Amino acid sequence: MLWTKPPKLLCNSSLVFDSPTPNRRFDSSGTCSDMVIPPPVKAQRITSFLKPYLLRMHFSNQFVSAQVIHAPTATVAAAASSQEKALREAWTKSQQSTRDVSAAAKIGKILGERLLVNDIPAVSVVYKKNQRYHGKVRAVIDSLREAGVKLL
Repeated sequence: MLWTKPPKLLCNSSLVFDSPTPNRRFDSSGTCSDMVIPPPVKAQRITSFLKPYLLRMHFSNQFVSAQVIHAPTATVAAAASSQEKALREAWTKSQQSTRDVSAAAKIGKILGERLLVNDIPAVSVVYKKNQRYHGKVRAVIDSLREAGVKLL
């Protein structure tokens, strides 16, 4: 006779074999309660020193993307990318690149317009480790300024 694992007992007293119970737990008294997993929110002491909207940019060998993140709730407030189908098709028809400095400037302009539609007047810039204010980064930031978004 082969040995098998004993069944796990869930909160509703049904027997389940080897199934994880990620959102149920037993208290010290033996009663079952559901675990509530909150969204990723930073502590108030941290968010009081941060600017609420952060600009993040990513440049690959083929595409340019930029997004503005609402830091306290860790959600994307607005985004623009040269990977978007409409932009990619329009640029390939007119034989424009999706990865050069001019594409970065256009992405910054589109993102600026989307920010103003969403009533976000100011954004703080977050640079990556070795990013400088030069080239594609400069094109995105300058076109955001031209669109009317303040940079903090």
